[in-house]
Amino acid sequence: MEQQTPQFNNTRSTEDKTVAIISYLTLIGWIVGLIMHNGTNKTKLGAFHLRQSLGIIILLFAIFILSFMFAFVPFFGFLILSLLSTLLYIGAFVIWLIALIGAINGDMKPMPVVGEMFQKWFAGFIQD
Repeated sequence: MEQQTPQFNNTRSTEDKTVAIISYLTLIGWIVGLIMHNGTNKTKLGAFHLRQSLGIIILLFAIFILSFMFAFVPFFGFLILSLLSTLLYIGAFVIWLIALIGAINGDMKPMPVVGEMFQKWFAGFIQD
C-alpha cells in the first residue's frame, strides 16, 4: 500500500491574511485579530501571527518596565536608560517589521531570536 503525503494549499485567504496583518497593529489590533480568529474559522496563519505579535507586545512592555527601573538610578541610570532602551526599542522595531512583512506575504516564518520561544509559550493560549 502506497502512502500519500498530504498536500497543503499555500495560497492564503484574504481573511487569514487580514487577521495576521491586523494582529501587528497595536494592542487593539491584536484584540480585533483574536476576535476574528476565534469567530468564523481558525487558521494556522492567523494563530501563528497572533502568537508572534503577542510576544512582541509583551517584549515591548518588558523593555518599558526595564527602562522605568533604570530611571531611578542616579546619573549612570539615565545613561544606561538612554542607551539600553534605545537599542532594545530599535531591535524590537526591526523584529516587528520583519514579522509584519511576513504577515503581509502570508509566510509562517518565526521572528529572529525570539519567534520560536513565542510559538512554544503561547501555543496553549492561541490554538490553530
